[in-house]
Amino acid sequence: MILTEKSSLKRFAEYLREREKSPATLQKYLRDVRGFLDFAAGRRIGKSDVMEYKEYLAQRYAVTSANSMLAALNSYFIFCRRDELCVRQFRLQKSAYRDAGRELTREEYGRLVRAAEQGRGKRLSLVVQTICGTGIRVSELAFITVEAARRGEATVSCKGKTRRIFIVRALQKKLIGYAAEQGIARGPVFVTRGGKPVDRSNIWREMKSLCRRAGVAPEKVFPHNLRHLFARTFYGLEKDIAKLADILGHSSINTTRIYIITTGEEHRRRMENMHLII
Repeated sequence: MILTEKSSLKRFAEYLREREKSPATLQKYLRDVRGFLDFAAGRRIGKSDVMEYKEYLAQRYAVTSANSMLAALNSYFIFCRRDELCVRQFRLQKSAYRDAGRELTREEYGRLVRAAEQGRGKRLSLVVQTICGTGIRVSELAFITVEAARRGEATVSCKGKTRRIFIVRALQKKLIGYAAEQGIARGPVFVTRGGKPVDRSNIWREMKSLCRRAGVAPEKVFPHNLRHLFARTFYGLEKDIAKLADILGHSSINTTRIYIITTGEEHRRRMENMHLII
């Protein structure tokens, strides 16, 4: 197989489907591999070319982003039976603290919800509350159906795993009321005008439009940050990281730990409250 032939991407896509990769992951892997193929520009690929591309990524992307692209590329090389082309990811020192400039606070979350409602964005307001109130991924919104709202729980299937998500009574009431207003009797609550479930690009774009009205920094406003707020709030109450991992659908608790990292300022306040300096 010639690596630089883009026709190989169709077979790679099928390979990913057989391994039950989610649609979002599949599209990301294909996008990342296309980036490499464009960079290679028809060359016969050797390890030096991949190392050159790795350096190219290092100069243009954050380490976490570059590593995710390399993971996709390594998967492609394995598929092509060119394992010798795989490269190591960049080493990343784990941060003990979360960047306060990107952490969405509960007060800012409230401002986003109110800004959506004042802007006649009832659907957006409810989407924001649903993600933050359940901890689901934005790609899992389709599992929030009228039937699930009535039961008070949704069954979510993602990445080969199925989990139950509870819907609190206040959210139940809002979802059922909204569905009734929109004439939605069954199926997903959040749909486009054409009746299809909303996708992440719709939600991302609509959330970004709220920033100025809500007075919240744009770098804090994206769907996944709502999931982080859910995780920090749950852990603050329960202190049960294993249960939180189950709720979020994480296979590894190490992933969940990333969600509950506190800011340096919060850690500083806790140290001040220790009163160990006499």
